[in-house]
Amino acid sequence: MEKKTLFDKVWDAHVVKSVPDGPDVFFIDKHFIHEVTSPVAFLNLEKRGVGVLYPNRTVGTPDHNVPTIDQDKTIKDKLSRMQVEKLRDNCKKHGIELHDLGTAHHGIVHVIGPELGITQPGMTIVCGDSHTSTHGAFGAIAFGIGTSEVEMVLATQCIMQSKPKKMRITVDGELGAGVTSKDIILYIISKISAAGATGYFVEYAGTAIQSLSMEARMTICNMSIEMGARGGLIAPDEVTFDYLKGKQYAPQGADWEAAVSEWKLLKTDEGATFDKEYSFDAADIEPMITYGTNPGMGIKVVGNIPTTDGMEGSNKKTYLKSLDYMGFQPGEAIKGKKVDFVFVGSCTNGRIEDIRAVAQFVKGKKKAENITAWIVPGSREVEKLAYEEGLVAILEAAGFELRQPGCSACLAMNDDKIPAGKYAVSTSNRNFEGRQGPGARTMLASPLTVAAVAVTGEICDPREVL
Repeated sequence: MEKKTLFDKVWDAHVVKSVPDGPDVFFIDKHFIHEVTSPVAFLNLEKRGVGVLYPNRTVGTPDHNVPTIDQDKTIKDKLSRMQVEKLRDNCKKHGIELHDLGTAHHGIVHVIGPELGITQPGMTIVCGDSHTSTHGAFGAIAFGIGTSEVEMVLATQCIMQSKPKKMRITVDGELGAGVTSKDIILYIISKISAAGATGYFVEYAGTAIQSLSMEARMTICNMSIEMGARGGLIAPDEVTFDYLKGKQYAPQGADWEAAVSEWKLLKTDEGATFDKEYSFDAADIEPMITYGTNPGMGIKVVGNIPTTDGMEGSNKKTYLKSLDYMGFQPGEAIKGKKVDFVFVGSCTNGRIEDIRAVAQFVKGKKKAENITAWIVPGSREVEKLAYEEGLVAILEAAGFELRQPGCSACLAMNDDKIPAGKYAVSTSNRNFEGRQGPGARTMLASPLTVAAVAVTGEICDPREVL
């Protein structure tokens, strides 16, 4: 009997037809849409006189272009406002479930899918957003698609895809104090580079991965895309089942028991082969931070920015350009650098666990005077829990500003921008030039590291502040 990886099992179960020497016609179980990549897709369907084949398999929410303040008011930015209105119109016209602004389950698409139980093991999931890989934490094949593919899925519930290569990344051992899943993924990307998994779908395995909560696993799968991977996934287990049980869209009663029996089969067979494998020791992972302009440019917060030794030609030129943008020098320590903004949020770290961790860290403390601190919950549900658990009161007492759910502060939409030249330590997923605003300088880190920076006003080791 053929030994199969988890990825093979899910992929093969969704192939409708294989094109000889070409891609597979691949069935999609769930399609998430938002206001940025869907309007043109719907417009093209209308031009062709084609409807949405399975409206019940699509779920919408506005998240990318919605401001994180004053969501009860008219969106000022004309393009953002039009896109949100188009999403509403299209969902109403085609009978698609929409979690709109102001509703109980509005939020970032990759946060609300799991918290509602829409995301489930063994599914295929797509969205017109690269960080769809988040949903792979449940043992699903989830990946981002472009506007033409959004149109294809709406019309046919299928997509044309060539099967990617398979990679397994194993992290064994016990994580040290102050080390989180964000540190794990930043460490991995720093080791294999921002292009190190290009062409692969990554399965994360090992005792350190298995020890993580579902929310922590989502952080890791979310950032798979930042090392070039098509997506990432983790085999479902009791942690997964406990998280999903009782959620609104999860199976109930006898259906639940049947589903769990099926989900337990979703694991890589002993002896199954991968195209590439990496192994890392959890004991070597410490709190991480990025210093450059891609997520692969990361070091331990106690480390020094790499020198140009051994670099030549265009590589050296590009490296120095990145450091120049950030205002850093090769070889210098990053610890002690002054910071202007901290940001906790995004589809990477805007979940309730992240906000709990920050609140616990800053309880009874005050943010540094030089710091502007933004907390952006990933959804209305996260916001609601933060109020109910008293986290908002703790954060506001420490000087943090609670904003409203959305992606805007992560990708510099509306007025959610870091000013040019200012430094922001962010729990987000990207530190590209201008990502959080023209000229803004972003450093990626875990919620714990961000909390420590907020309190001290500079890059620091959260273990020392703890």
